[in-house]
Amino acid sequence: MSSTASRPTTGPFDRGHTDDLMAFLTASPSPYHAVASAASRLEKAGFRQVEETAAWDGTSGGKYVIRGGAIIAWYVPESASAHTPYRIAGAHTDSPNLRVKPRPDMGAHGWRQVAVEIYGGTLLNTWLDRDLGLAGRLTLRDGSHHLVNVDRPLLRVPQLAIHLDRGVNDGLKLERQRHMQPIWGIGDVHEGDLISFVAAEAGVDAEDVSGWDLMVHAVDAPAYLGRDRELLAGPRMDNLLSVHAAVAALASLADRDDLPYIPVLAAFDHEENGSEADTGAQGPLLGNVLERSVYARGGSYEDRARAFAGTVCLSSDTGHAVHPNYAERHDPTHHPRVNGGPILKVNVNQRYATDGSGRAVFAAACEKAGVPWQSFVSNNDMPCGTTIGPITAARHGIKTVDIGVAILSMHSARELCGADDPYLLANALVAFLEG
Repeated sequence: MSSTASRPTTGPFDRGHTDDLMAFLTASPSPYHAVASAASRLEKAGFRQVEETAAWDGTSGGKYVIRGGAIIAWYVPESASAHTPYRIAGAHTDSPNLRVKPRPDMGAHGWRQVAVEIYGGTLLNTWLDRDLGLAGRLTLRDGSHHLVNVDRPLLRVPQLAIHLDRGVNDGLKLERQRHMQPIWGIGDVHEGDLISFVAAEAGVDAEDVSGWDLMVHAVDAPAYLGRDRELLAGPRMDNLLSVHAAVAALASLADRDDLPYIPVLAAFDHEENGSEADTGAQGPLLGNVLERSVYARGGSYEDRARAFAGTVCLSSDTGHAVHPNYAERHDPTHHPRVNGGPILKVNVNQRYATDGSGRAVFAAACEKAGVPWQSFVSNNDMPCGTTIGPITAARHGIKTVDIGVAILSMHSARELCGADDPYLLANALVAFLEG
């Protein structure tokens, strides 16, 4: 099912949402920055941070927890009971990229380079000959964290000239260890140079830095594309597009005390390498937050079981739009198009968690919001990716539905979507969260 409409008939978001997404992408070159950006938006809507190490109270209102590159936020309406079910918008904050190794200073033949490790299913060639910055967090000896963002041309992974590789246009083969180490200057290599430089950028003493989580990002800004500016090109849409939409949807409900559900944002880290982390969907973070919220409102284990039984999660992650140059790679009867609205992702082998009843929940939300939607299923001859959806369903016993926005160039340093789809997704999420 789909529709040719490109404007929601109800809901708070329009093309201005896409403008704000561009700002969010620029401000979020790492999962840690994405979480900080999300928290800032939630704070403006009246949410407050609670610490995992503190005792929680059962008061109503908006709250959020941050752990590393993950954030869980929820809004408890005054009408909520201890067994009120949740409506969860799930997403992930990480994207495939190049990440700095523990001993980063390297080089050869007069070039200074940075030793990097490949993170996730990176489309390697998209990082070649591109101006790159460096971002992430530094951990100091006292255990504190400092965000750093060198958002200017600093690094480059230079491709071999065609004169030295005459067959390159017949097939480019990149060795992940040898060919992906970026350059950042010339001269002799000195151990400690990179971290000293990054520490200075962060305004801290290099001698106080005892750990780091740093990653490379493309510095070219998001931009509208096309004759009629109907497309959006930018970095990290997989999956900050979904994070941004879920944050906006949750924040829009912050003054609603008549909600039949407790709306939740669950944005995890490390989805791109399997979610096996304390900040990933396979970890205990979401379950702990939901359970503690029940118990803080005076609930029992029975209340917890009742709440979970009535809970539904929309796992929102980008999917594949039909590619005009490779249409044969897609299922012949399912060709999601950009600006056609969010996609419902189905895989009977449970790479996606959607079933028929989940489809009905999503369809009802889109109908309520006046948002068109589409179905996605993989070609039987192509392996299917997966999401946080099946993990969330299996780990917590929560009904989960996989959805997202159809894009091109997934896992590239720079991806492409329809300029209307971000706000169509956000309006659908509002309708879902408010029930």
